[in-house]
Amino acid sequence: MDILQILKGINNVLWGKFLMFVLCGAGILFTFQLRFVQIRKFGQAFKRTFGQLKLNGEKAGKEGMSSFQSLATAIAAQVGTGNLAGAATAIVSGGPGAIFWMWFSAFFGMGTIFNEAVVSQVYKTKVNGQVTGGPAYYIRKGVNSKFLAGFFAIGMTIAAGLTGGMVQANAIGSAFNAISNIPSLVIGIIVSILAGIVFIGGIKRIASVTEKLVPVMAGLYIIGSLIILIINGSQVGNAFKMIFVGAFNPKAVMGGALGIGVKEAMRYGIARGLFSNEAGMGSTPHAHAVAKVKNPVEQGMVAIMGVFIDTFVVLTLTALVILTTGALDGHTTGIELTQKAFKLGFGSPGSYFIAISLFFFAFSTIIGWYFYGEANVKYLFGNKGVIPYRIFMMILIIMGTILDVPVVWQLADIFNGIVIIPNIIALIVLLPVAKKALKNFESDGLINNNDLNM
Repeated sequence: MDILQILKGINNVLWGKFLMFVLCGAGILFTFQLRFVQIRKFGQAFKRTFGQLKLNGEKAGKEGMSSFQSLATAIAAQVGTGNLAGAATAIVSGGPGAIFWMWFSAFFGMGTIFNEAVVSQVYKTKVNGQVTGGPAYYIRKGVNSKFLAGFFAIGMTIAAGLTGGMVQANAIGSAFNAISNIPSLVIGIIVSILAGIVFIGGIKRIASVTEKLVPVMAGLYIIGSLIILIINGSQVGNAFKMIFVGAFNPKAVMGGALGIGVKEAMRYGIARGLFSNEAGMGSTPHAHAVAKVKNPVEQGMVAIMGVFIDTFVVLTLTALVILTTGALDGHTTGIELTQKAFKLGFGSPGSYFIAISLFFFAFSTIIGWYFYGEANVKYLFGNKGVIPYRIFMMILIIMGTILDVPVVWQLADIFNGIVIIPNIIALIVLLPVAKKALKNFESDGLINNNDLNM
């Protein structure tokens, strides 16, 4: 058995029942303990998020980013190539009903990500005058465990390099190879230089780029998807019927020959949903920690919208385009199926639309995950580790475009999986902090971070 098969075996166990139980169980616990905050505060979350939408907001600096810039940085990492390929993979493996279970996991994931954002705000700190934060910091300060904090920081640093560097760059290289004859090495060098320019600018440039890039890339993809759905309007109702019927009776939709049952629909829908919106993975708290807000709960509400946009908007639109265009053939999967669906919807320009979308999604993910990695490098080594990490990420980007990376994909999934454990442990331990913050916010809206440390 080669290394790739061994890694796949580990991921089948890790991302199968185990992490599905851990993440969904945690989401259900947090949702009930926080009294369905994602429903009660959704209106406020929507207003707080889109009421401050600006393509050129306030300048980020040592005191952090604006609330919207933090959300944009989080969404930059959340909405990546997985949104184009994730829905397709879930549908092929679990049938259209998998999308229902994707929504299910995202709903409870909103409770988790609210908890993550609030405690990351409470325990944020400064390193050489620069505000930073994330799980390593709230594990160390809140749970008082150097071991778990160090374990998380090392795992997330590696995961950021693999997921945000090589894997995303490989996706960009593949997309442009499909529509042009530009050598992969040239593409890698160009992407590496562009990313390096953003990295060198630090938090100011990262915030400035994400607040512009994310609304534009998401807007274009949403508009393109809606155009196809309007063209195929007669099939939209049937697509939703396939999703809801398939969630509980997959054979009625797919037929018995494919062997897809409720178990498969649940497994692939929940797993792909959790992997895409990242609730509980410990990644997005790095961005939410540096938001300049008066109250931690304010950023918790904004974080809820990140999951909503990722899963209920982008992933859902991808799924509907696949189901309404008739692209589903039982054989094509992943990004190829999404490309096929958009090509059926737009004709040959559909391939270019997906290639361009993939570039923006992947490039934004590189920026977001670099920011996550840098926060953990600062935790481990202080500011002296930042420049070497920037160079390391730029090298990984070039390598990602010229190498076949199935082993890297598997390693990225493993490291993304193992850091979930210390993060979920910390979120459960610190749940009283989030509950106290929410209770005080609802009482009078006035609370200071220092009043919440336990």
